[in-house]
Amino acid sequence: MAFKGKTVVSFESRMSTEITRLIERYGGRPLVAPVLREVPLQDNPVVHEFGARLMAGRVDLLILLTGVGTTALLELLKTRFPWSSIMTVLQQTAVVTRGPKSVAALKAVGLQSTLTAPEPNTWADLIAVLDQHRPVKGLRVAVQEYGVSNPDLLHALEQRGAKVFPVPIYKWALPEDLGPIRHVLDEIIAGRVHVILVTNAAHVDHVMQVLEQDGKVQPFHAALKKIVIASIGPTASERLRHHDWPVDFVPSHPKMGTLVKEVSEQVQADGC
Repeated sequence: MAFKGKTVVSFESRMSTEITRLIERYGGRPLVAPVLREVPLQDNPVVHEFGARLMAGRVDLLILLTGVGTTALLELLKTRFPWSSIMTVLQQTAVVTRGPKSVAALKAVGLQSTLTAPEPNTWADLIAVLDQHRPVKGLRVAVQEYGVSNPDLLHALEQRGAKVFPVPIYKWALPEDLGPIRHVLDEIIAGRVHVILVTNAAHVDHVMQVLEQDGKVQPFHAALKKIVIASIGPTASERLRHHDWPVDFVPSHPKMGTLVKEVSEQVQADGC
C-alpha cells in the first residue's frame, strides 16, 4: 500500500483496466483518462502492396514493432492470400521484432523471429542488433509501423543502405470525447495529483495537444514541478524531455507492473 491513498494519473487506453487495478493494489487512488484512440486504416492499400511484395519474394527483412500491429498485419494479409502461403513465405523471410509482444504475436500463429532487440526494446536497440547480426545494406526492408511513423528508425535504416518500405497498420487520434482527459489535466493543474505514470511516448504528445488547444501549457508545466513523473522507459523519457516534462523515475524493467510497484516504493521511501 505504498501510495497511501495518493492520486495517481495514467493516460493508458488499451490497458486502462489493468493499470487501474495495479494502482489500487499499491494503495493509490487511480485517475485514468485515455488520451489515445486507435484508428484502423480501413482497406489499407499499403498493406496490400506489402503483401504483394512479400509473396513475390521482394522483402528481404521484415521489422515488427508492436504485438497488436503484428497481429493486425497478419489478419490483413489473410484477407488477400492463403494462410499456408503466408506461413511459408514468412518462414523464409528474416523477421526482426522490437520486443516481447511482437514475439508473442508470432508465436501465437506458430512463427518465430530471426532476431529480437534487447531491453529496453527501443528503435536504437533494434538498430544495434541489426548492425551486429544482420547488416541491412542493399536489403529490401519492410517496417510495420504503429500509431505514428518513427522517422529516426527509418532514417537509420536508409543511412545503412536499406531500401525501406513503411507499412502503417493503424494510427492514433485523440479520443472523440475530451471531457475525461480535460478533467484529469485540470486536477493536475489544481495540484491534486501526486504521481503521473507515462506508459507510452505518444501519450505525452496528445496531452500537449489538448493543453495547447485549451491554452493551459504554462500552468500545467508549473504544476509538474510538484508531481512525481514516472516513465516506463527510454522512448517515453525521450518524449517527456522533448516537451520539457521532468523524468523523476524509470523502473528496472519497462513493464507496467514493474513501473507501478517500483514507483510506489520510491514514493513511500521519499515520503512524497
